[in-house]
Amino acid sequence: MYADETVIDGVYVRNLFAKNVKRIRELLKISQMDLASVSGLAHNFINDIENEKKFVSDETIAKLAKALNVEPYKFFLPLSKLSTQGENIIVEDFSESIGLLIKEYCNNYFKTGPKNEQENDKPKDE
Repeated sequence: MYADETVIDGVYVRNLFAKNVKRIRELLKISQMDLASVSGLAHNFINDIENEKKFVSDETIAKLAKALNVEPYKFFLPLSKLSTQGENIIVEDFSESIGLLIKEYCNNYFKTGPKNEQENDKPKDE
């Protein structure tokens, strides 16, 4: 047992996973149907996961992580952290998402440097 007396067992892990999948999905404003479509999983399976009726394989965790664009560890954040510091997690997720969007935008729309070596050698007055 952890210091906070949390019993770590299969029920706890399934609950942890279910709550985090739902939290991340809702944070991204994605419906269960949309998540099912993007992940290649059945809608009723997504519903069963979020309602703790089913647990998943490593392949399913990978599909969900890819569909939600998160690292798999985020499905296993402690519930105590969610209930006492939920705002920090949401801000952390939001900040990470915004950072990725800004990086992608900059890479797509702004020059990050000279096109070739000759441009570096030209004097600025020319």
